[in-house]
Amino acid sequence: MRFSVVETGYDQRQVDSCLNELGIRLTRLAARAESAAGVGREWDQIRQEATHLLDLLERRVAATEVDAAVVRSGATAVEREAAELLARARSELDAAREEARVVRERAYAEAVQARREFEAALLARRRREARSEEILAGVTVEAVPADTPTAAAAVPPSGVPATRVAAGAVAEAPVESPSERSAA
Repeated sequence: MRFSVVETGYDQRQVDSCLNELGIRLTRLAARAESAAGVGREWDQIRQEATHLLDLLERRVAATEVDAAVVRSGATAVEREAAELLARARSELDAAREEARVVRERAYAEAVQARREFEAALLARRRREARSEEILAGVTVEAVPADTPTAAAAVPPSGVPATRVAAGAVAEAPVESPSERSAA
């Protein structure tokens, strides 16, 4: 006879069913014993079986009571351990939530700062573009004839371009020192 173990001991329905079955068997044995009272050998077998069943029943009842007590004391230990695990899990959850909050706030602050920097860079770019447009709007462009010599055409074979001053095309101008320029 095996019983399923449940949260607070054995399954009470299984135990009750077993006890009822044993009671029925004992009643049948007692009836057989009375009818076979004249037969000595059967009587001894029946008595032994009844005694065996009664002992079995008493051991099962005692074992059930002991197991129930053990399960109850074990249940309190299990409940304590479960409470400790639950408390630890809640603590870890709270710590993880706090860490997530800090990371979320930091990420938000960094995103706001990056957006401000982007908008400032975009505004500076637009201002430079507008200034470039102002400068280019004031420039007049004259067409240069295709046969006009340029400074690049006057590069001698030595690789150093000649200037008008170096070529002697312009009369020598008086040279002013930087201090004379600032005084004027």
